[in-house]
Amino acid sequence: MKFIGIIPARYASTRFPGKPLALLGGKPVIQHVYEQVMNVLDAVYVATDDERIEEAVRSFGGKSVMTSPDHKSGTDRCYEAFQKVGEGYDIVVNIQGDEPFIQRSQLETAKKCFEDPSTQIATLVKPFTVHDGLAALENVNSPKVVVDKNMNALYFSRSVIPYQRDKERNEWLSTHTYYRHIGLYAYRAIVLKEITSLSQSALEIAESLEQLRWLENGYKIKVGITDVETIGIDTCQDLARAEMFLQGRRE
Repeated sequence: MKFIGIIPARYASTRFPGKPLALLGGKPVIQHVYEQVMNVLDAVYVATDDERIEEAVRSFGGKSVMTSPDHKSGTDRCYEAFQKVGEGYDIVVNIQGDEPFIQRSQLETAKKCFEDPSTQIATLVKPFTVHDGLAALENVNSPKVVVDKNMNALYFSRSVIPYQRDKERNEWLSTHTYYRHIGLYAYRAIVLKEITSLSQSALEIAESLEQLRWLENGYKIKVGITDVETIGIDTCQDLARAEMFLQGRRE
C-alpha cells in the first residue's frame, strides 16, 4: 500500500487567523508539521487556499497544492488535493495542520490499521489518565470515543461517555478507561471519495463532529491507540504553551 499525507491549512481562522504561518521556535507551525511527517509517508502535500501559505511551504522545500477557499471541512479540502496529486496512492492520511508535535509512532499506528483489509477509515485515541483530572475529561473541546471489542468506534461525543451511573464522578477515571480522540484520519481512497459526497447528518450537526456523519451512514472507523501527548494549536495561548514545550525539549 502507498500512503499519501495531506495537511489541510487555511489562513482564515476565527480564533487564530494566519495560524499555519505563526512562528514556533523560529519556524512556521506548518513547517513543523510537514517535517514531522515527511519521512513516514510516501508523499506529503500541504493543501491550502492561500498564496502566503503556498509560498511559505515552497520556501522550506515542501510540496503544496492550491485548493478552493469554499471547503467546509478539512476532509473536503483533503479530497480535492488528492484528486490533483494523489494518483497511484491507496491510503490518504489527513494530518492536522496545527499539530506540530505529531510523532512517527502515531502515523505508524494509523497505517497499521490498514493491515486489516476491512478497514475503511482509521483514527487515533489516547487514554485519559487519573493524572489528567476530571476537568480534562469534561472538556467539551476534547471529544471522547467509545469503541467495540474490535476497536471500531461506536460513537464520538463532546460529553463524557460512558456515564457511570453507580460511581461518583471523581471515581470515573480510576474505574473506567476513557479515550480522547486525536484528530488524525486515514482513509482508503475510494472511501474518501464516498464520504465527501454525503450530506450533513443530524448527529454531526448536534455535536459539531464531522466523523459522526460517516458513522450514521454505516462506515466503520478503526481506532488505534497512542500514548503520545501532543499540543494542538487553536489559539495564541496554545502557541505560547507549545513554545514552552518546545524549549523544554531542547534543554
